[in-house]
Amino acid sequence: MEMKNSSSSTSDFILLGLSSNPHLQKPLFAIFFVMYLVTVVGNVLIILAIRSDSRLHTPMYFFLSNLSFMDICFTTVIVPKMLANLLSETKTISYVGCLVQMYFFMALGNTDSYLLASMAIDRLVAICNPFHYEVVISPQRCLLMLIGSCTISHLHALLRVLLMSRLSFCASHVIKHFFCDTQPVLKLSCSDTSSSQIVVMTETLAVIATPFLCILFSYLRIVITVLKIPSAAGKWKAFSTCGSHLTVVALFYGSIIYVYFRPLSMYSVVKDRVATVMYTVVTPMLNPFIYSLRNKDMKRGLGKLRNKIHS
Repeated sequence: MEMKNSSSSTSDFILLGLSSNPHLQKPLFAIFFVMYLVTVVGNVLIILAIRSDSRLHTPMYFFLSNLSFMDICFTTVIVPKMLANLLSETKTISYVGCLVQMYFFMALGNTDSYLLASMAIDRLVAICNPFHYEVVISPQRCLLMLIGSCTISHLHALLRVLLMSRLSFCASHVIKHFFCDTQPVLKLSCSDTSSSQIVVMTETLAVIATPFLCILFSYLRIVITVLKIPSAAGKWKAFSTCGSHLTVVALFYGSIIYVYFRPLSMYSVVKDRVATVMYTVVTPMLNPFIYSLRNKDMKRGLGKLRNKIHS
């Protein structure tokens, strides 16, 4: 059976999922269902807490609330379909459905990375140029940074999906993954993917490396500035405002770099599944805990939200 562009809309892919062992399907469903609920509830609470407390109406928490919203959307693109397939015998996804999932996965994932870069810039200005903070990080500029993050990310995703839609799939339709990611889908193509891979690697490097380098530059400047503070207490106070953000950046970018910045020939099914679970499911689930457990402002905001709900 050959799947060309003319017949793609009527053909299905099969998503193997995390495991082909039938005895693991229900336990995996239970685990990821709980993780998905925790992700949605935790991030919704972060959004509501920020909206309900006027003292949290600052640029940092503006970006954090949008990051939480993107995390909800990001996991919703992947996890519900994965949960449905864990309880299904067919485990299919249509060709169009696969491209749609791929598009939103890339668009929302890249928006996450640009929001993390925006938060790093916010910390840079707050620590290195505090007297001009309100002028530099104004509400208008925050909104422009958000719109820019979304625009770049969606254009990147559109280009990737358009390139993918031109490929032919002739033999196997079995995707050895739990969602339609680019690498496992490219492995199925019988077209010459060399030119596509060059474009993808170059353009992806530019889109993903830009916010990552921005984060690195921001924290390099922050470290240089903080080391000039004479008191240990002052240094700790400055660094403590960055701890949560750095933890999320390490989790998010660590797994992304491992999965995507390697040639297709080095693609490993099992290892990449584990790494992908880290940034698609685990990191969005942990974000609310990372940003609230050691953050007095967020604890106060969540306390006020709880009191409003109980009153």
